[in-house]
Amino acid sequence: MGISGADTDAGAPRPRSRRLRIALRVVALLVVVLVGLALWAKLALSPQVYDVASIREAPAYQDAALLDRAWALPVAAAYGRDRLVFQPRSSYCGPTSVANVLVSQGDAEATPAAVLDGTGYCWIGQCIPGLTLDELAEIARAKVDGEVEVLRDLGLEEFREHMRRSNDPDRRYVINFLRGPLFREGGGHHSPIGGYLEAEDLVFVLDVNADFQPWLVDTERLFRAMDTIDGATEATRGLLLIREANR
Repeated sequence: MGISGADTDAGAPRPRSRRLRIALRVVALLVVVLVGLALWAKLALSPQVYDVASIREAPAYQDAALLDRAWALPVAAAYGRDRLVFQPRSSYCGPTSVANVLVSQGDAEATPAAVLDGTGYCWIGQCIPGLTLDELAEIARAKVDGEVEVLRDLGLEEFREHMRRSNDPDRRYVINFLRGPLFREGGGHHSPIGGYLEAEDLVFVLDVNADFQPWLVDTERLFRAMDTIDGATEATRGLLLIREANR
């Protein structure tokens, strides 16, 4: 008598304590998200300026005749001039690149959101501070029907040989590069490789940022932009090589 039912279960956590723990977890998560957003904003709003001429000034950059030839290359044609998917958010270049690979392999419904679905990445609606090459490889392995290989620490001639092979219809390449060495400023970015114009030694980059659109660049210049350190991992950037299954 006189002992309430609530007091009899001494081992059960009190509702107030449970709510406090949940609140603390939410606060901790918000702190992590806000710190990530702050770092991302700092990089986005205060880009390093490189002492180089922008490739926009190069005659071949978006030369109409050269672009027509590039779009006629076998892999570029598989991507499709009118089917290229552009990133819906500033940090979605990685999943958008994989979505384009899927489109080029026949999945007309592929989208960046579908690529990310079930992966656990970018669940807050942004990929803060951005996906690394290895993270994108993990996503690609879960979504692409084929073998995914990370290529980094290549030499220039090795890179040029891979660019030659980017015209092979059984291969797809996604490159992770730093915009700064190409455009004077800008951070890390992912985009598919559409092919290689060997006579001109130009790589066709299918830039998934709609503000840039696809462009052509000297192979060595692109290599230098790829052969940079990703500050998130302290590893060099590189390529994803995607071979179709059973090839």
